[in-house]
Amino acid sequence: MKTTRLSACIEVEVPFHDVDAMNVAWHGHYVKYFELARCAILRTFDYDYPQMQASGYLWPIVECHLKYVRPALYGQRLRVEAELLEFENRLKIGYTIRDVASGERMTKGYTVQVAVDAQTRELLFVSPAVVFEKLDKMGVQ
Repeated sequence: MKTTRLSACIEVEVPFHDVDAMNVAWHGHYVKYFELARCAILRTFDYDYPQMQASGYLWPIVECHLKYVRPALYGQRLRVEAELLEFENRLKIGYTIRDVASGERMTKGYTVQVAVDAQTRELLFVSPAVVFEKLDKMGVQ
């Protein structure tokens, strides 16, 4: 049976080196938390960065959007959820960061990656066949 969504989640504890003098996570570190979850979702269909490179494609991030709802604090446990939203022409991954203890949403956002031929550096306007093949094996359509 085919499914239409693919997701993964990770947990992180906000480390001391990610916070400012008020023990609040600096806003730029949320992108790092997104990256950790993005790698987790890419691994679910065997297309993490080493596999991308081996397939002959680069996948730069061309867009990143974040909406901060609540501040994350030093030592707070966060659950970072990633969901594959689009893959036909680009990889669009949505993220939700929640407090592990309460389930409250802390941050949400998305990133967009596009395929670029590694040899010619040309942008592809349709995802390469390897993406469809790997996702089809997972039952994602």
